[in-house]
Amino acid sequence: MNRVNSPIKRRPTRQIHVGKVAVGGDAPVSVQTMTNTRTEDIESTSAQILAAAKAGADIVRVSIPTMEAAEAFREIRKRSPVPLVTDIHFDYRIALRVAEYGADCLRINPGNIGREDRIKAVIDAAREHGIPIRIGVNGGSLEKDLLEKYGEPTPEALVESAMRHVAYLEKYDFPDFKVSVKASNVFTAVDAYRLLSKKIEQPLHLGITEAGGLLTGTVKSSVGLGMLLYEGIGDTIRVSLSADPVEEVKVGFEILKSLGIRSRGINFISCPTCSRREYDVIGVVSELEKRLSDISVPVDVAIIGCVVNGPGECETAEIGLAGARGKSGYYENGQRIDRIDNSCLVDELEQRIRAYAGNKARRLAAENA
Repeated sequence: MNRVNSPIKRRPTRQIHVGKVAVGGDAPVSVQTMTNTRTEDIESTSAQILAAAKAGADIVRVSIPTMEAAEAFREIRKRSPVPLVTDIHFDYRIALRVAEYGADCLRINPGNIGREDRIKAVIDAAREHGIPIRIGVNGGSLEKDLLEKYGEPTPEALVESAMRHVAYLEKYDFPDFKVSVKASNVFTAVDAYRLLSKKIEQPLHLGITEAGGLLTGTVKSSVGLGMLLYEGIGDTIRVSLSADPVEEVKVGFEILKSLGIRSRGINFISCPTCSRREYDVIGVVSELEKRLSDISVPVDVAIIGCVVNGPGECETAEIGLAGARGKSGYYENGQRIDRIDNSCLVDELEQRIRAYAGNKARRLAAENA
């Protein structure tokens, strides 16, 4: 059972494809992250991409600041199990090279590529290789004239910058692009995306840029992205954290899960605990989160410490544990089927959740065959 039926109505957008991943239209909201290794280090970069993919990342972005990085990308692309977006600034020749080497999307700002003939060359390369372009506007790198006009990175300034870049793509009849208008201020970013969503039909890539470390960045991103996604705005997201890219992927999926937009892995419904608890809820949940992080099939698991809220939560989850003295009630699909000794909860629950998830995965595979 899935407890959340999302009331969200997505904004209609033109669908593009980043490699095998559809973005926009009726496609699921995709989760992205970005490597933070030196791209020239092929082994480290490839390992980070693989780790992000195992965590569920649909798309990974890789910065290509030099021709040396572009040459390394050729091998990195061969090893990647997920589509790769290449992040390019200033040197249009890098964009041409990585397009040739298999980039699944070119992330550029046409305005910092230089002369219009160079911008056209990049657009032509994207067209030739059948790959989309992402226009990435950032509050920290707005054009000087826009800063002078608006005084600071306002939502209007971000959108005006984006539309300048969009104009180049429209001039050369290239509609396969997505746009981001990121800012570190939550309200600035949210209002910019709201404004932009009314101006173009293309997909929007959401993010709160430079959001901070794991805790601060998670909160800012959850608030900002949550507001937009609830309004139906956004086709792909990145949670920007000063942390391991895997954490960005985890937080991204938790945001989507909380809104009922996507389901992946274990969805824990657990209490904050109080003096009524009959076992160490915090310890059990913490350990299960670590042990079960490899499970990708969605399963709702309620871990409740007492009999006040326990039975009610467990009856609406796929798997549940309602705390009781000595032995706690174990539920599957809303029915209590057993009691588990409180001294061995983690091991018992891990075994039972894995078995349930395995059976569910096989059932879903058979239904989709």
